[in-house]
Amino acid sequence: MSYVKGLKCRECAREYPKEPLYVCEYCFGPLEVNYDYERIKKKLTRQLIESRPKNLWRYRELLPIDGEATDGLNSGFTPLVRAKNLEKVLGVKKLYIKDDSVNHPTLSFKDRVVAVALSKAKEFGFHTVACASTGNLANSVAAQAAVANLKRYIFIPADLEMGKVVGTLIYHPVLIAVDGNYDQVNRLCSEIATRYKWAFVNINIRPYYAEGSKTYGYEIAEQLGWQTPKHIIVPCAGGSLITKILKGLKEFQKLGLIDRVNSKIYAAQATGCAPIVTAVKENSEIIKPVKPNTIAKSLAIGNPADGIYAVDTVKKTAGWAEDVSDEEIVEAIKLLAETEGIFTETAGGVTLGVTKKLIEQGRIPKDESIVVCITGNGLKTQEAIIAKIGKPIKIKPSISSFEENVKNK
Repeated sequence: MSYVKGLKCRECAREYPKEPLYVCEYCFGPLEVNYDYERIKKKLTRQLIESRPKNLWRYRELLPIDGEATDGLNSGFTPLVRAKNLEKVLGVKKLYIKDDSVNHPTLSFKDRVVAVALSKAKEFGFHTVACASTGNLANSVAAQAAVANLKRYIFIPADLEMGKVVGTLIYHPVLIAVDGNYDQVNRLCSEIATRYKWAFVNINIRPYYAEGSKTYGYEIAEQLGWQTPKHIIVPCAGGSLITKILKGLKEFQKLGLIDRVNSKIYAAQATGCAPIVTAVKENSEIIKPVKPNTIAKSLAIGNPADGIYAVDTVKKTAGWAEDVSDEEIVEAIKLLAETEGIFTETAGGVTLGVTKKLIEQGRIPKDESIVVCITGNGLKTQEAIIAKIGKPIKIKPSISSFEENVKNK
């Protein structure tokens, strides 16, 4: 049974039916899913959620499909790790890592949104899916569409990290490397989407696709014992994830599943691509597009589609925004690995690096609960750190060689 009323424009509130639409034809504002919360409230309880399988579909009533879930049945419900070693290093009392670097099947939070997008695309009758991607989405669409027996076309910037290229090609999609940055890739895909009857998960299916990100926020609240942390630090690329985390928490509050949401939410970006951070710091209502220049390629979107809504999320929650250099990103990746045994990609280095900076600035108090969002696995972006982690010690197969070269290391 569906609890979706239809789509609604985020700007003018004009309503639309449940169709593969994404832009308001009157004001050109983005569309988002509109739910019947009164009906949901009568059914959805903590007990019902807890009784269900540990995947993202445990929140079924708050996701935009009409029938049964068909994809991502093993995705979601990733660990919320108490980072006690990192707490000592940063001098804070309660720090958690929401670790989507182990999400199934492709080791990033994109597995959540793709599960919802493909389930909805099949409901609409599509047989071909596509996406524009900075890497993680490419991996996830290629993998999950393979399981779903859908034809898939994946568009990426030509300079993408090899780990993400391999992590897409292995599923045998049609992979197109475009000589340009993500914003140019996305513009091309928007043109293609108007000509071909394909389900572009982050274009014409975007309103439904984006709802999958809410499950990241739902899980944080549930795993903290049905409460919200004081501070949540979120990496920002297109700006959708940060807005959907807040939407998810507010939905839980509206349904009485948690008490009042009082989390401050922070936007994290790389210095080489920080249009959202710049807008927050300048208190601007305009996102100024930039040309990305950073090792954090998964966040390298210079003209973020949901940028202004990401800024609004930060302001509404009394959070802040900060950026970190490539050097700080690498150091944060190493710090997380050395303290908590979690190998994150560059986006996670951005998030932890920004968290460290915000604590040092005094913007995040040291005695309040903190959740750091880690959204992808470090095996995907090895180029960023391979020259910064040292080399193995080579020895001969003898005890004397061991004692000479290793014993006192």
